[in-house]
Amino acid sequence: MGVIDIYNASSLCLTKPNNGFQNFVVPQSQSHRPSCLIQGNGRRVVAMASTVPSSIEHINEVQQSLTGDSFIRPHLRKLSPYQPILPFEVLSARLGRKPEDIIKLDANENPYGPPPEVFEALGSMKFPYVYPDPESRRLRAALAEDSGLESDYILAGCGADELIDLIMRCVLEPGDKIVDCPPTFTMYEFDAAVNGALVIKVSRKADFSLNVEQITDVIEQEKPKCIFLTSPNNPDGSVIDDEDLLRILKLPILVVLDEAYIEFSGIESKMKWVKKHENLIVLRTFSKRAGLAGLRVGYGAFPLSIIEYLWRAKQPYNVSVAAEISACAALQNPTYLEKVKNTLVQERDRLYNLLKEVPFLNPYPSYSNFILCEVASGMDAKVLKEDLAKMGVMIRHYNNKELRGYVRVSVGKPEHTDVLMDCLRRLS
Repeated sequence: MGVIDIYNASSLCLTKPNNGFQNFVVPQSQSHRPSCLIQGNGRRVVAMASTVPSSIEHINEVQQSLTGDSFIRPHLRKLSPYQPILPFEVLSARLGRKPEDIIKLDANENPYGPPPEVFEALGSMKFPYVYPDPESRRLRAALAEDSGLESDYILAGCGADELIDLIMRCVLEPGDKIVDCPPTFTMYEFDAAVNGALVIKVSRKADFSLNVEQITDVIEQEKPKCIFLTSPNNPDGSVIDDEDLLRILKLPILVVLDEAYIEFSGIESKMKWVKKHENLIVLRTFSKRAGLAGLRVGYGAFPLSIIEYLWRAKQPYNVSVAAEISACAALQNPTYLEKVKNTLVQERDRLYNLLKEVPFLNPYPSYSNFILCEVASGMDAKVLKEDLAKMGVMIRHYNNKELRGYVRVSVGKPEHTDVLMDCLRRLS
């Protein structure tokens, strides 16, 4: 890796010093620059000077043809932007409705919000003008107590999304390959594109389970660096059984297991598995469980042999003071978190049974806080989403080929379900 040093000097000299780095000495403005001859490390280097006027003429020519996007890395110029869900204020303006009059079932957010301790902690925040702890010590200690995994294995981030990108930046060289198993969370493919990686897609089976045989073949033939798996999977809510996960962990590949929705599954997190599997990373979030989607707090469990390098590469102040205070406050009330989780699971089962009664929908069983529905022929999924939006109810529909003709409905409060079902009946 090269280092450029800039000095106040009268000539431009290039040397090859003993440390192996190239050092450039850049001159101040002058009409002529002398050549210089430097002997370094047994190599003789001569730097000849050119006159300033010809250099200025060349610079002027370059500036006339220069455009801002010429500085952008070529692969990023072709990148399609990620398509996020519209925020409340934008939806409100487009629909002509107050935010509180919109039933938002399109982003898998927790409609009950965080515990009351979070609002109290934010209201009494003392030092917002001081940079946050770069190691998130208080949060990691609370997560260690919550998960039963020592804090040395835990790294916090600005949402799990930041950690996905951080993992790729630390692991992938441009041109390296990852395995993606669509339909699934599209951030994996997006971040791979940002980092110049290639994506090998191994589609899921008709029941949305993993095709482990094909994954095995791809890993043996293509030698990808890592595979991203989601359990429960977004958007269908299926879970990966332990046998399949263990089979993949035996392969020569880094396995990143995204457990953003694990709390709703009734299955224990695999965070502790990182102590015995050197090729496993487990990601978690406060967005769903604790209702902190707007504050962006995620965390991951990593083998010690991997986390060392993520500490080196991460941004120093990636978790804000407000985010850490809120996450710690939420963990102080596990009773509230458990009650909200149970309420959402109960409402998920109710919503599933009601959706089965809709003649143009085929809902899939889910272990998460959302339900994927196939839209029957005769009803267009996009038109269904738009018609519900006009009534103030937001659901998710998809343009990608794997999910064309599907919609996803987040689990809300019972009154949200009632309004949704009333609207669906009116469209039947």
